[in-house]
Amino acid sequence: MDKVLPLLPGNSFNENIGKTKFHRSQLFKRVKGIPMQTDEEKAGIGNVPLDCVKISDKYPSVYPRGESTLLPAWIPYDRQVLSFDAYFQETAQERDGYAHHVRICKIYFYLEDGTVQVSEPRVRNSGMPQGCLISRKRIPFPAPRNREFYDILDFNIGCAVELYGRIFKITNCDRFTRTFLNRLGISVPDPIPMPRDPYTDMRAKEVDDMAARKPNRYVDTRGQFLRYDRHVLRFCGYWDNRDQPYGLMHHLALHYFLADDTIEITEIIPPNSGRDAKAMLLRRCRLPKMNRDLPGPGNASLYTVLNVMPTGFLSGRFIADPLNMGLEKIEFYKDRDLAIGASINCFGRRIVLTDCDPFTKEYYRQKYGIEDFTPAPKPYEAPECVPYQLPPLPPYNGWGSYEDSAGNCRKMIPDRPKIDFVKFFEKDKQGMNSHCLRFQARMISNIPENSDRLFIVSFFLSDDTIAVAERACPNSGFQGGMFYHRMKMYKPGQEQFASYEPDHYKVEDMFVGNRLHLNEHEFLLVDADEYALRYLECHGAEFPKNDVNQTLDKLRTHMFKDPHYKEVLRKYMDKKEECKEDTKGIVSYCDMRKILKETFGEEITEQELITIARKYNACCRKSKIDKETLRSIVHTELKRFLFADLERLLEGFYELDRARTGFVPRPRAYALCRAARLPVDKALLLALLDAMPENENHEISYPDLVQFLDYKKHPCFHSIPINQKITFGIDDKSPEPAVSFVDLQLLLKDLSVDIAVKNECT
Repeated sequence: MDKVLPLLPGNSFNENIGKTKFHRSQLFKRVKGIPMQTDEEKAGIGNVPLDCVKISDKYPSVYPRGESTLLPAWIPYDRQVLSFDAYFQETAQERDGYAHHVRICKIYFYLEDGTVQVSEPRVRNSGMPQGCLISRKRIPFPAPRNREFYDILDFNIGCAVELYGRIFKITNCDRFTRTFLNRLGISVPDPIPMPRDPYTDMRAKEVDDMAARKPNRYVDTRGQFLRYDRHVLRFCGYWDNRDQPYGLMHHLALHYFLADDTIEITEIIPPNSGRDAKAMLLRRCRLPKMNRDLPGPGNASLYTVLNVMPTGFLSGRFIADPLNMGLEKIEFYKDRDLAIGASINCFGRRIVLTDCDPFTKEYYRQKYGIEDFTPAPKPYEAPECVPYQLPPLPPYNGWGSYEDSAGNCRKMIPDRPKIDFVKFFEKDKQGMNSHCLRFQARMISNIPENSDRLFIVSFFLSDDTIAVAERACPNSGFQGGMFYHRMKMYKPGQEQFASYEPDHYKVEDMFVGNRLHLNEHEFLLVDADEYALRYLECHGAEFPKNDVNQTLDKLRTHMFKDPHYKEVLRKYMDKKEECKEDTKGIVSYCDMRKILKETFGEEITEQELITIARKYNACCRKSKIDKETLRSIVHTELKRFLFADLERLLEGFYELDRARTGFVPRPRAYALCRAARLPVDKALLLALLDAMPENENHEISYPDLVQFLDYKKHPCFHSIPINQKITFGIDDKSPEPAVSFVDLQLLLKDLSVDIAVKNECT
């Protein structure tokens, strides 16, 4: 109650009459056991409404109220602040040149609790304490409305608010504030220009008056250094001074440092040239474009000194020429002057740039838009130095081997010849794997008795040596046994007593049908054992005559060039129609050899005939294991090595098959499986590809292959542990029947000629 009567006896009243509650109102309450502050309007002591609490309606909004739950203000408006630009004027007492200060500040209104904060940005050399002028709090109106507080409706552009005796003029607001007030239905005017502070303008004028009246010649290169430090452009070039006496072709490397526009040139010294290993043609410096003579002392300075020799009180003081009349302008090479094919002048030396590194290409591509980086041609350079060659050896005298003679000539103390240990450990005998290829041979001689002699030619892969043994034949008159002991056999037609070792027979020369001239005797290889044939077939990439796929490709190429094969095949087609149904297409090895020889002539060799016959053997066409057992073995290997990259393998097949035909060539399928690191042995992988369906072009169906490998979607039974090299590789010792009959129909089908000839015959 407002006390308007004087405080005299009889005029005082008891304000507590009729009041029953004298406790302080609690602003906290417990929600599920947690004390929380409430936004409810509470009464004061004695249940008297507080003067600071004004019960008013919520401010209306231009948007209709939704049916959402009414939340406290500190939840939806957390960390949301309205920002206003404002200023206030402060009187300056007894100051010359200005009568007041214009102080620019920021007014922040916090939506969560209606508090206000006023902050003044710091201005350098302002002479006044700046920063937070009014800390965050609820600010009341000036009297007589000091019971009420400033709210959101009191702040807008163009409004003047009085905060604790200072009148702040609001001139602008940020984008969030303008949008928020517009959504509340409050119109926000356009920004008002901020008045200038006369004191700040006066200080700026004083600083400008104190500035030097001469141009600043200092060039700040700190930004260039921070941006391009350790960025170097590298060019390759040459300096040709062969027109001078004893001149050479100098190959150079030019380094341009982007941090400070300096250039360094080094010479690339070839080995064994007789010159220093590190030749610096130009140390790192700025390279001028024109250089007439050596610069004098102080020529590189930015200032021209007028009093060079000061005396008296001017001792140690120099006067710089503000016009720099004596300064010589020097142009230096920049990055824009360097390009492929360009020539630069390096203190009288003409250097031509021919190429650059990838970083330099990318730099010029981004900065200058250059796309052509074709290397510039270099002038022809005749070889100056004779390449190092071993001293020639004396001719071989026939004692020992060629290695023994070479060791005696190269060293004072003879040493035993060195062998290729890598080849020895890979190709030497390993358990039951002998790495020895054995062929049956027949001697070619004009003597009838020698023509019937049979020999066994053994080729050892570890050191390319050959041993020849003769088979004993009853009533032949020749005693069997060792004919030639193990040694290197040299090819005929070479000088045996030369200073270099003649060419000897290698594994590439060992195939059925080849003739070997061994020490004045000529042998014809007529057959090979199972191990030799299996080894050559397993290494078909090294021996094309034993690779059935390369052999078939060779025959297809010949057929497209020479259509004469159709006449020979017509005879076979006529005979095939007369055969029984169960023997149709099955011919003997001799007939198959006769047909292919008549068709292809000398284009096909005996070794290739054996390879084809073994592939299309009618007696053992059935695979060693069925398809499900093969699937089980492959799945066991994939699970054992935790292989889970089938999607990557399928993406590789998609990359090879752009037309999405579902088929890829067999060599590419094999190479892709090896590149994807499929954890299976090479022999097992070949057996896997043999089990996949093919089209008429002999291409592998890769969807079936990926489905065959997927052990998650298509699981199968677990296989028993097996030796893959024995089951699929060359170590398989299981006997195979000799090739007696060949499925010629299947062979012609793979050659894609059976249907064409049959249609032509009909």
